[in-house]
Amino acid sequence: MNTHSHHDNSASTGTTATTASTVSTTRAGVRARLGRARLGRAGAIGLAVLATAATTAVLAPTATAAPRATQAAEPAFLAPNELPPHASSAWYASPVTAGTPDPLPFCVGPALPGATSVHRDFWTEYDTGAVQVTVVERDETSAKSLAALWNKTIRACADKVEQEDPDMTAEFRDFGSINVEEGANVYGIHTAHAWGSSDINMFSVGRDGRTVTVVKWGQMGNFQHAQVPDFKKTTTTAVNKLY
Repeated sequence: MNTHSHHDNSASTGTTATTASTVSTTRAGVRARLGRARLGRAGAIGLAVLATAATTAVLAPTATAAPRATQAAEPAFLAPNELPPHASSAWYASPVTAGTPDPLPFCVGPALPGATSVHRDFWTEYDTGAVQVTVVERDETSAKSLAALWNKTIRACADKVEQEDPDMTAEFRDFGSINVEEGANVYGIHTAHAWGSSDINMFSVGRDGRTVTVVKWGQMGNFQHAQVPDFKKTTTTAVNKLY
């Protein structure tokens, strides 16, 4: 009786142990499968992240290349030391600025398009100043028309000055053309007021393709102070630097 009871208890214990072992094995298998599933999802996510990063790395240089190309296409401006030399002062320059100069430059100012003009001002420590204005047109035909307008405006300026102010006298001189890119023209205008002021201004209009530039230089004086050869050199440099 005792032996039988002991045998039953052993059998019961063995069954329980077997069941526990099976359950434990089953749970371990479930945990393993869940672990593999989580690992699979994590691996998939990781691969997706790596793929995205690789795509971004490939595309990034392309995205940054365009602005550099645009900047390279922008016309360059004169540097201060490329202006006609001043006997007693260095030249100084403002940053290149969008829009028209303020105030508008003598003679050519009213013919400058405000929306597309870009300019740079120059000055010395004395009575000499200059300005360069550049416009990039949509095509060469428009650029030719703008250059013609600027040339016409400068040629008519002396007569306009005298008409608007009876106390002013103005003399216009054409200093000819320069063979640079699509060409440039150089002019001078001397103005004198009845109360004694006397100023000399030099102008040049040049074009390279669909880009047009005008340079104005001025100081107190007359045509003897015009520095024509130096201004022609400045004009040649200005047009050559457009591209």
